[in-house]
Amino acid sequence: MSVNVYRPHVIVLPEDDANREIVNGFLLDPSLQERAIQVLPVAGGWVKVRSEFEDSHAQKLREYPERHLVLLIDFDGQEINRRQSFLQVVPSDVRERVYLLDTRDEPEPLRQECGTSLENVGEQLAKSCARGEVGLWGHEMLQHNQAEVDRLIQNVKPFLFKSPA
Repeated sequence: MSVNVYRPHVIVLPEDDANREIVNGFLLDPSLQERAIQVLPVAGGWVKVRSEFEDSHAQKLREYPERHLVLLIDFDGQEINRRQSFLQVVPSDVRERVYLLDTRDEPEPLRQECGTSLENVGEQLAKSCARGEVGLWGHEMLQHNQAEVDRLIQNVKPFLFKSPA
């Protein structure tokens, strides 16, 4: 489903299939406004996520001021280097609407520790966002995202999730 680019929305660019599975679980949250989020095809690696951002998404963020972009990657144990690599290519005029989220290493060890599917991991993460709770985001493989998650929730929760009845 595509979003209305003239209304507030979130675009998600996953690095690989594992990250796509997490996003698919996130999309299952019943309080999610389905027309406010769109998941792009898998990029095929963190370098390709960065390249795709540089080649098209930075400009699209300028064209569509209601757009927020989540780059979903694996740090593969290279947290500082990868984060720096992305910060170097994100222009300051769109920085507030770009969010870099990742697992400290790869999603599979997180799935194993949680004893569930990656899709279920995504469902748990969405539930935490909708409720404004730390939840699974507090897991040691995700907790380094907390500042980004807080910023993301503050900026997109009002339009991404339905208000509780």
